[in-house]
Amino acid sequence: MTTTYKAPAVQKAFQILKTLVEAQSPLGISDLSRQLGIGKSTVHGLIASLIEAGAIERTASEKAYVLGPALVDLAFRSWSHLFTAKTIAPILDELRDSTGLTVFLGVLSRERTIIVATSASRNALAISSPPGTTIPMLAGALGKLYIAALDTEQATNILTQTGLTPYTDHSIQSVPDYLAECAFVRSTGFAFDDEEYIPGVRAVATRVGQYRGLLLALWVVGFSKDLERHDDPGLLQAISSCADRVRKELDQPAE
Repeated sequence: MTTTYKAPAVQKAFQILKTLVEAQSPLGISDLSRQLGIGKSTVHGLIASLIEAGAIERTASEKAYVLGPALVDLAFRSWSHLFTAKTIAPILDELRDSTGLTVFLGVLSRERTIIVATSASRNALAISSPPGTTIPMLAGALGKLYIAALDTEQATNILTQTGLTPYTDHSIQSVPDYLAECAFVRSTGFAFDDEEYIPGVRAVATRVGQYRGLLLALWVVGFSKDLERHDDPGLLQAISSCADRVRKELDQPAE
């Protein structure tokens, strides 16, 4: 008779990951303990191990958890077809055609953003990056989008520990100035990049929401001559509408 060995810690860790994937929003230790019927101390220990492995990470509030960079990479490889499927791609294409800009959909994490889908501008000279490309966490609009979800103390700690890289002459180098930008992002829902990551390039980003434990963002990018007013109300409305449509499409059950 064959005896199957079962590793309780591995099974419980997998239960935590599965629960985070299926949750509609990030979960804390108390949430996971209650849903799984596992003691808080056990959950806390497993969480620590999963964080160390990069499988999960703390959210901006530091009180809940989502999938981490290691699983983000694996998820991209498994789900990239979903983000380029016939239901998502046309939504991105419509925003591209209405704005003339390149449109990106990506996953935000504490370390970096990974592009999962793109619709490249039809302009003769345009910005483009293929799915799978990664962007440093504090680069341009995406860093502001992520940091804006933190409280002031958490944001200051991360900015101080990580440092603000001077990608261009326009890059924000002062922590107080960066925090002021993030306050603007919180009030408007949009983050702007005014040639702060790449010279001569501007971007506008907004959050889409969470999908299977991943935090999604949508952003448009163009040369400064093509994106003269990144705060144009019509542009912001088009981006917001696109993000809403992507969110609703991803909320639909798979066929």
